[in-house]
Amino acid sequence: MKRLGKLFGAANRARLATYLLALWKLFTHPDTPRAAKLVAIAVLAYAVSPIDLIPDFVPVLGMLDDVVLIPLGIALVVKLTPRPLWEARLREAEAGRDKVPRMLWGAVAIVLVWLVVLGLSGWGVARWLGYL
Repeated sequence: MKRLGKLFGAANRARLATYLLALWKLFTHPDTPRAAKLVAIAVLAYAVSPIDLIPDFVPVLGMLDDVVLIPLGIALVVKLTPRPLWEARLREAEAGRDKVPRMLWGAVAIVLVWLVVLGLSGWGVARWLGYL
């Protein structure tokens, strides 16, 4: 049973890599609608960023964000994209051996989000305690 779980895990990772590559191809395609491009690049930045919005050491939520946020983002991009355009990019991704480029700015964006959240939390606590 353990081997079966490893097999399905590898298959899911390979399928996810194909979808991420399709998102990249969709982002770089000139006919892609602007909203779909913005969501696609946000999903890609989050997926390839080494920093998670919710760290993995947080029980349950740490793993759940990867399992929920990335597929929801992909589903939103598919909804925002004309069907023939998405299917063509998905076929290209399945046929190609390309890789999604590393996006350092994705990690920077996640760090900035964390800094803003921590700053606002600190400001709220200070105000609640009467320091401000």
